[in-house]
Amino acid sequence: MSSEVATTADRFAGVDAFDDAVDQWLDQLRGHPVIDRVCYGASELGDHSLVWHLLGTGAAALSLRNERAAVRLVTALAIESGLVNGVVKSIFNRSRPIQDVPRPLRLRIPRTSSFPSGHASSATMAAVLLADKSRLAPAYGALAGLIAVSRIYVRIHHASDVIGGVAVGTALGALVKRLAPLP
Repeated sequence: MSSEVATTADRFAGVDAFDDAVDQWLDQLRGHPVIDRVCYGASELGDHSLVWHLLGTGAAALSLRNERAAVRLVTALAIESGLVNGVVKSIFNRSRPIQDVPRPLRLRIPRTSSFPSGHASSATMAAVLLADKSRLAPAYGALAGLIAVSRIYVRIHHASDVIGGVAVGTALGALVKRLAPLP
């Protein structure tokens, strides 16, 4: 049994080394007041997909096509949240990064498993859906990227959690676009 555990630990040693390297690189930026505010703020905007609901419903006020897109987005976010936070995270049950110094700003600490990042998943999926036939596609992608990276910066997720969340969000966004295309 112990050789089986060692094999599993060895299998993830490369992932842990990657996570540690990203975390050490971000340590050079942590503590900078402007970067702290941006990353903590972005992380908070991603809570409960708040920013994506605001963007989707705000766009809906502009046209009927955007109303359909908003309904698609809100529905997809609800399904994504249940799937990622309820099902996928319980399968992996990964521990969150250890925070050994006080956080410079207030932050809600999730109680769910660390893998995959729900913020990265919902942000990526929302960006994929909002970008569908939109001139604002680069802005949606940049905001999703900021929210995803902020989760590593604030030490709520490992870098590999965020990569997993981006992969899940990309796949779910593509699936929703295929199942519910916009006119």
